[in-house]
Amino acid sequence: MARTILHIDMDAFFAAIEQLDHPEYRGQPVIVGADPKGGQGRGVVSTASYEARKFGIHSAMPISRAYRLCPQGIFLPVRMKRYVEISRQVMTILQDYSPLVEPISIDEAFLDITGSPALFGGAEAIGWAIKKRIQQQTGGLTASVGIAPNKFVAKIASDLQKPDGFVVVKEKEVQGFLCDLPIFKLWGVGKKTEQRLRRIGITTIGELAVYPQDKLVRLFGKTGLHFWRLANGIDERPVIPSTPPKSVSQETTFETDTDDSEFIRLTLLRLAEALGKILRQQKLKGRTLTLKIRLQDFSTFTRSKTFTDFINAPDLLYRFAWEIFQKFDRQGKKVRLLGIGVSQLNTGGGEQLPLFGEQGNKRQKLYQIMDSLQAKFGKEAIVRAALKQERK
Repeated sequence: MARTILHIDMDAFFAAIEQLDHPEYRGQPVIVGADPKGGQGRGVVSTASYEARKFGIHSAMPISRAYRLCPQGIFLPVRMKRYVEISRQVMTILQDYSPLVEPISIDEAFLDITGSPALFGGAEAIGWAIKKRIQQQTGGLTASVGIAPNKFVAKIASDLQKPDGFVVVKEKEVQGFLCDLPIFKLWGVGKKTEQRLRRIGITTIGELAVYPQDKLVRLFGKTGLHFWRLANGIDERPVIPSTPPKSVSQETTFETDTDDSEFIRLTLLRLAEALGKILRQQKLKGRTLTLKIRLQDFSTFTRSKTFTDFINAPDLLYRFAWEIFQKFDRQGKKVRLLGIGVSQLNTGGGEQLPLFGEQGNKRQKLYQIMDSLQAKFGKEAIVRAALKQERK
């Protein structure tokens, strides 16, 4: 099954936060790091704003050299507590779009959005939505996004149009995308390795992609094969969350506010289907189901139901969400947004709700068959009759 991986990288993160917190610094060269001490400092640059980068300043540069390049720059100490605060805010946003979020530093992360449903409008819509929410909820910070079939290509893509970039590479475009990129763009290729590759005539990723594997292995050992695979756009590494998610949810905002009960019911069914699929993919089940309702006046409510055992089957998620909704008093107001979430997650145990008897195991087998058919023939291969009728 083809994957869709999103890499997000905050732009000049530390410096951008300083410019956010101090509007007078905006448009000025900001260098976050050690004290330059008038050009005698011994530390290094942590982050340089894009204005400072025009002077040739970059991360890990000796602070004394940065001072010589731009003595008029605004040199600031690292405020890690503040940066961590914003980082957590960003990572929380990402969790809304996939349970598979792998932070790889304080300011960047991978998301596996393969299982994220069409409720978001597709991969590109997810990328734009994340960028917009980060900018709105942080007060103006920008992020660059790369979307591709694997981690390697997604990370390269996110770097190509910084700042505030957005690059999508489809599976059929991968080799063409990589072909002319300089060899140092390849993960794991530092200055020494680049020099060795240049000595055998390899200066681009495309040239490495067609170089004989056996020769690369003789030169670099197993790493040579790894380089060759990356150069050919092959990267099977999974996105691994740093910690198990505390909850998984799906929600949708309606184009127009509605009080159409049948439309609302079918929306809950679609949400339950999408949520159930993500839970199954991650082998997760939960004990608490939460329904989120936002009304036309933007008032937002949550109502929860906790079970004695763990569930992840869409028909159960839908059944209980619909029951909760029917009991909720909207006071005549229309609905703007609906969401379903599951918490108190675990990765073991079968569905053992007493009121369903032995149906739990049959239900799990049915959904396994559905997942297999959709993976092989596409998500439209097998659809609930109610949802099929809705799409006509």
